[in-house]
Amino acid sequence: MTETTQQRGPWWKHAVGYQIYPRSFADGNGDGVGDLPGIIGRLDHLADLGIGFIWLSPVYASPQRDNGYDISDYQAIHPEYGTLNDFETLVEEARARGIGIVMDLVVNHSSDEHAWFRAAAASREGPEHEYYIWRDGRPGGLPPTDRMAIFGGPAWTYVEAVDRWYLHTFSPGQPDLNWMNPGLRAEIFAMMNWWIERGIAGFRMDVIDLIGKDVDRDLFDEGPYIWDHLAEMAKATFHGRDLVTIGESWAVSRESIMRYIGEDGALDMMFHFDHVKLGWDTRFHKFKLREVTPLMLKREFIAWQTTLREEGWDALFLSNHDLPRQVSRYGDPGAHRVTSAKALATMLHMMRGTPFVYQGEEIGMTNFRASGIDQLRDVEVHGQYDQFMKAGLSHEEFMAGVNLNGRDNARTPMQWDDSEGAGFTSADPWLGLNPNHTELNVAADRRDPEGVFEYYRKLIALRGAHPVIAEGGFQAHLENHPAIFAFTRGHRAQRLSVMVNLTGEEQTFTVPDAMAGSGNCLISTHAPRRGLQGEITMAPWEAFALLR
Repeated sequence: MTETTQQRGPWWKHAVGYQIYPRSFADGNGDGVGDLPGIIGRLDHLADLGIGFIWLSPVYASPQRDNGYDISDYQAIHPEYGTLNDFETLVEEARARGIGIVMDLVVNHSSDEHAWFRAAAASREGPEHEYYIWRDGRPGGLPPTDRMAIFGGPAWTYVEAVDRWYLHTFSPGQPDLNWMNPGLRAEIFAMMNWWIERGIAGFRMDVIDLIGKDVDRDLFDEGPYIWDHLAEMAKATFHGRDLVTIGESWAVSRESIMRYIGEDGALDMMFHFDHVKLGWDTRFHKFKLREVTPLMLKREFIAWQTTLREEGWDALFLSNHDLPRQVSRYGDPGAHRVTSAKALATMLHMMRGTPFVYQGEEIGMTNFRASGIDQLRDVEVHGQYDQFMKAGLSHEEFMAGVNLNGRDNARTPMQWDDSEGAGFTSADPWLGLNPNHTELNVAADRRDPEGVFEYYRKLIALRGAHPVIAEGGFQAHLENHPAIFAFTRGHRAQRLSVMVNLTGEEQTFTVPDAMAGSGNCLISTHAPRRGLQGEITMAPWEAFALLR
């Protein structure tokens, strides 16, 4: 019996996820917008990479004001992306390659163009009115509260036809659903089962903690009803089925995580963001940043790995559709782009949990630079620009924050080759290409045996070949070293030592006794290490994993 056949536990503990942002992945019909046929045409790329499942950002019918996170019909495919038949073909073709499709479940809010909301905004009498959160205004024509929306402006919008205000945590085009209404919950559970019956592999649940809010007590993040709603959802939909469920919460903490994913929790894992929010300004959030040191970053990962090393399961990521390119945020997009991309990948994929690769990460794609908001399509940037200008942030400061941390950095089209449309499209792309696509692209990287793609492919294959990577525990070492992230993983008789230099400078230090010894170097950004002993020097952005 091989090590692979000895694997225990759910399939998703041994798999690697890959997030696809449909508008930007591959354009199959030449209209400048990515689509389902385009994804189908690139499945071999993902199969070769070794991906186990695809997290598909929303492909539902939508006016696309927030690129699909504003859904107008949960059981229809957005026409720009294709048809339901295209989706079913995607599921079948992916399954034939050993890849599952995980749908993005966006049920904190819908689009204001959803039939439910149109009915809700037309009359107080129909059942749909109670599918949303309405309140009377305050004297003087003021909204119910002074709460501000995440995408800028007040969080309440007035509808004259019903003489009430509706809540929208994000934008006015994204009214919040009222999870206290049993009819609404039944509709959502029926919709989830409808997708499950079409053969999907699970759900990623967008800002799921917000569905438990108590508006009148101003309890939004991880509100008092979240646990009951999730338990009811699990029982009505995915409980007892061979699916993966991944929650997302910007509020989840190490103190609350086990209520989601512990023995009595409803979900398998959670995306948490403490490491992402490092350096954020308390007033201007992601648009004004202080330096994030390697020590800050590794300590955050160590804290979460330590919390979850005995029970629970981590969702490991550095980038996604809401975040900048990880090489630009945490690595070196210049002289050390390739090496820092590999080092960051080594750190992430060797920790305990399920790693997620965001499209383009496997070739080390980088941020692009915009001079003004006219070059950007992100509703968040446009919604907050005026608000932050009035609050005292200069245009130059705002754009510096956008260019380092804005969401469109991750949304520029996938760079497949050096052609005019980067192999993404034969038309004008919906969002401008990163100019570096002529040198940095999949075709060029895959030709290089020392490229980022080949390194990712090796990393992912190791997870399937060595149970210690998927199933082992976690122990940090050199916790106070300002540059070196060192940890061990243990499983039965196997012990894995991982070291990552998170800087562009050489680092000389003494190997901890617990990591000393010889072994088999599974992967390395530089010359393979055969053993660890005494004082060693690691090159800039060097990383390796040694199996003993």
